[in-house]
Amino acid sequence: QVQLVESGGGLVQPGGSLRLSCATSRSTSSFFRVGWYRQAPGKDRELVARITGAANIDYGDVVKGRASIARGSASVDLTMHSLKPEDTAVYYCFAGTRGNVENYWGQGTQVTVSS
Repeated sequence: QVQLVESGGGLVQPGGSLRLSCATSRSTSSFFRVGWYRQAPGKDRELVARITGAANIDYGDVVKGRASIARGSASVDLTMHSLKPEDTAVYYCFAGTRGNVENYWGQGTQVTVSS
């Protein structure tokens, strides 16, 4: 019913930048929470950035100062810079309604930071 289509992943050198885009099949205004999460091998999924409600933005501690999230009418974009090898992970777009009645995830896109 709801599709989250991600793009922008790939191989990036340490210190480089990337932009991940998430196109949503439904207006982002219909979601209470949108954002990006990531999961590295052997690790739990962790927050990268999210927007809750109208404009409450939270960043994960490991990316604070290096990430920026923006919401469009039907998109959620994540920009990261000064990338580190430990940023290597599968990145997932997320959208959820209030109270987690509906939760949607993208298919995940691989980001590899390596020289």
